[in-house]
Amino acid sequence: MAQKIKLSTIAETLGVSTATVSLALRDSPLVANATRDKIKDQARALGYIYNRRAASLRTSRSGIVGVVVHDIMNPFYGEILKAIEAELDRDRQTFILSNHYDSVEKQRAFIETLLQLGGDGVIMSPAIGTPPSDIQLAEDNGMPAILVARSIEGLDVPIFRGDDAYGISLATNHLIGLGHRCIAMVGGTDQTSTGRDRYQGYVQALRKAEIEVDPNLRIPGPRSMQGGFEAAVHLLSLPQRPTAVVCWNDLVAIGMMNGIARAGLVVGKDISVTGYDDLEEASLSTPALTTVWNGQSDVGRSAARALLDKLNGSHEPDGIHLIKPEMRIRQSTGPLRPPPGD
Repeated sequence: MAQKIKLSTIAETLGVSTATVSLALRDSPLVANATRDKIKDQARALGYIYNRRAASLRTSRSGIVGVVVHDIMNPFYGEILKAIEAELDRDRQTFILSNHYDSVEKQRAFIETLLQLGGDGVIMSPAIGTPPSDIQLAEDNGMPAILVARSIEGLDVPIFRGDDAYGISLATNHLIGLGHRCIAMVGGTDQTSTGRDRYQGYVQALRKAEIEVDPNLRIPGPRSMQGGFEAAVHLLSLPQRPTAVVCWNDLVAIGMMNGIARAGLVVGKDISVTGYDDLEEASLSTPALTTVWNGQSDVGRSAARALLDKLNGSHEPDGIHLIKPEMRIRQSTGPLRPPPGD
């Protein structure tokens, strides 16, 4: 077998110290850019592989951050992860990603593995039913945790997410302002803080406008396009068909619009539909989707920055840090149309 290349080998070929080589390979600002590039080029030429485990023993930092979310196939989480990655890159941190699919056991196994690897910290959108003790386990073992998108009561850690109650109230009030009174809400679950807060925002907006909250107009559960499509079939079969729908997210809304169109109705005229998150797909859908921007990039960037600051000795205040949502009005909503014959 070939002999393992050592730092001293690189140092000898370039006439620099081993310490300078070590600093350069860790991208230390103490080494000039030209020298750092020369050392890295020589390391690659010699086939040197940076030993992260050995470095962690010297620095007490592994350079590894864990990120665990519900499902990376959901573009909402994709946008958060993109912002997290960009921020971690600035600090030369590598992250390991896991999807928990709302399995507490899968999430727990990931945290335990991350602890075994000596992870520096974890950013997570916790699975439904996550006990505070699971996250406290990471904290107690010197691996700080930052939460995104969802909150868990009984934890003293920073949490970054959109103001969901306010955001859904924006969408509901937009529809009320267009004259709609029979407004359905599709998607979400009371098992998450996000679901509870969004439903609360919907209910509060209706009550403020003195509109009765009809439990038959709430369809909890759907979070995907398929779920939105199936919910459209149900809503269109109701004796009193809603004239507008507030959807849990953009995926549900796009599925809802497809279901409405399949039934021969026109979204934005026969039935108005709003989404949530303002994904790229929202502006590209037909019709373009009226939705609520939920600050995914701000959530990801803020969470990563808070973790890095904590690792570097400063401390972001614990508790919930809310990003204020904004309305994006497009073609999927329109004024209430009078019934035929009026």
